[in-house]
Amino acid sequence: MKNKKKKNNVNIECEHKNVKEEGGDLICQDCGLILDDKRPYKDSSDSRFFSDSQLDYERRIRKNDSRAMRDPKIKQKYDKINTLNKWYRDYQSSFTEQKKSIELLKSYGIGLNIDSVKYKEIKDRYLKYNKYHRHTYQNMVIIFLAIVWMAIKDTTHIRLEQFIDASQQLGHKINKKMLNNAMQKVKRTEDTFNKQTKTIYDLENEIKEKIKILFQKDLNQIPYEEVKSHFQSKTEYQTSKIEMLKRANNILNQISYEDIQNSNYKAFTAGLIYYIGQTLDNPKIFTQYLIEKASKFSSTTIRKKFNILKDILGDPEDFMK
Repeated sequence: MKNKKKKNNVNIECEHKNVKEEGGDLICQDCGLILDDKRPYKDSSDSRFFSDSQLDYERRIRKNDSRAMRDPKIKQKYDKINTLNKWYRDYQSSFTEQKKSIELLKSYGIGLNIDSVKYKEIKDRYLKYNKYHRHTYQNMVIIFLAIVWMAIKDTTHIRLEQFIDASQQLGHKINKKMLNNAMQKVKRTEDTFNKQTKTIYDLENEIKEKIKILFQKDLNQIPYEEVKSHFQSKTEYQTSKIEMLKRANNILNQISYEDIQNSNYKAFTAGLIYYIGQTLDNPKIFTQYLIEKASKFSSTTIRKKFNILKDILGDPEDFMK
């Protein structure tokens, strides 16, 4: 008991002059007291301020992560997270990762027709939108996909569902409602910052130009082999298609903006091909079956659009008279 009291007295009287750092603590070497009030800031990033147990813990974490990375499935998920993180950091200033996303979408075999012109349109539209908005990463992904779809929706045969499915396979959480809302946001933004408001005349010309492009593209999807029994040569078939384009242009000049403003342009174009096909000397060449294969619209839809045109223009056999 005497020795214990004596030891305690020595501890009280110690001036703590012989202090050394051990495991991140400052400890008096004479009395063994831990001097917490003189201990350095423990949250420092310097590893010497962590205890041995903390260093061991971090070492175990790194070791376990290394083992996990050898699993192909985990490695794939890890690479996807890194790609998405880089995509997020990159979205405001450049278009590198977005370009990769476009190439990946094209690689899914859904027929995305994104050429250099459309690529530039998508890039300019996306970066312009970012110029005026600050959004979370997830919102910007949806905006990007909406802009891609807006650029191709009037000239592609793929369905919206196919586009969404391919986007989901790339790891983007999106659905039809989210995509439609994003497209409306982009349009509102462009209307706000666009000083030149489009007139009805401008909108009408824009729609009709899209129809003309689609008309020619869908018509070219019908191969000569399918109709060669009706023509003497391939040149005669090409001449017939040129005549149909001229008639399409003539018909569109007679159609008012009210007749097309709320229409599905792609379905309308399919009906227009069938209608003009009925104005030819041989109306059995361009059947609903051929147009269905070229436009990807059902015969029922084609027939409905044909009847609308018939109500507007009259019977096709009387159109050229």
